[in-house]
Amino acid sequence: MKLPMHPDFSGKVAVVTGGAGVLCAEFCRALAACGAKVAILGRTLSKCEALAEEIRAAGGEAKGFAVDVTDAESVKAAHEAVRAAYGRCDILVNGAGGNNPAATADDEFFSMDTLNDPAKKSFFDLTGDAFSKVFSLNIMGTLLPTQAFARDMVDGGHGCIVNVSSMNAFTPLTKIPAYSAAKSGVSNFTEWLAVHFAKTGIRCNAIAPGFFSTAQNARLLWNEDGTPTARTGKILNATPMGRFGAPDELISALLFLCDDACSGFVSGVVMPVDGGFSAYSGV
Repeated sequence: MKLPMHPDFSGKVAVVTGGAGVLCAEFCRALAACGAKVAILGRTLSKCEALAEEIRAAGGEAKGFAVDVTDAESVKAAHEAVRAAYGRCDILVNGAGGNNPAATADDEFFSMDTLNDPAKKSFFDLTGDAFSKVFSLNIMGTLLPTQAFARDMVDGGHGCIVNVSSMNAFTPLTKIPAYSAAKSGVSNFTEWLAVHFAKTGIRCNAIAPGFFSTAQNARLLWNEDGTPTARTGKILNATPMGRFGAPDELISALLFLCDDACSGFVSGVVMPVDGGFSAYSGV
C-alpha cells in the first residue's frame, strides 16, 4: 500500500483490537507495511486471519487472534497467545468499539408522537441493558486490552497506546446517546492514561475520526435504495470539506502518533481527523 509517511517499526509488535473492521484493517496494513509484526484481534477469527493472510501475501507479518474485548479472561488469553507468537507488545491500538441499534433513538428531538407509537423508539424506550452493552464495548473494550498489553510496555520501559475516539466525544450527536457518552469516556480515559503512565515511557493518545461511511453506520447514512438520508445531508453540510472521509486518510495520524521520532513529546492528545467538522460553527 502507498503510505503518506514511512516510519520504521521493524522489530516492534503492534496489537490492533477490532482489527478486521473497515478502519482498523487499514491500520493493520499500514503498521505491517512499516515493518511491525501485527496481531489482529477481533471477535471473528476467520476475518482476522483473512486480513493476516492478505498482509502476509503483501510481504508483511501478521496473525489473527480471536478475542472478546469486554471479557477479561478472553483478553488475557489473547495476550498470552500474542506473547507466545510475537513477544511483548510495543504498540497497542484500541480500535474495538461501536454503537448498538438498541441504544439508538428514532428522533433527534423528543416527540410525543414517537413516545405514543409502539412501532417507534423514543428516549424513554432505551434500556439500561442496551446502554451497558455500548459502554462495555467502548469503555471496557479499551480498559481491558490496555491492562493486559500495557503491562508489557511497563516491563519494557516504553510503548505507545492509540485509542479510537470519535467526533461524538467533542459534540454529542443526536439519536445515539450511549455511543456519544461512551466515546467521551474514551477521550477522558486517554488523557488519564497519558498522565498515569507518563513516568514509564508509555505515551497514550487518541484519534477522533469524523464521518466515515462504513457498514456499522450505514443504516443512519443511507436509505435502502442507496440514496443518502437526511442525516447524511446534515453531516456533509456541517463538514467544511463537504464529504465523508476515506479510511486511508486516518493512516498519517496513526503513524505520526505511533512513531517516537515524530511524536515523542506528544501524549494525552485527542486528534480530530474530520474534514473541519469540529471547527465549524454552522455559521
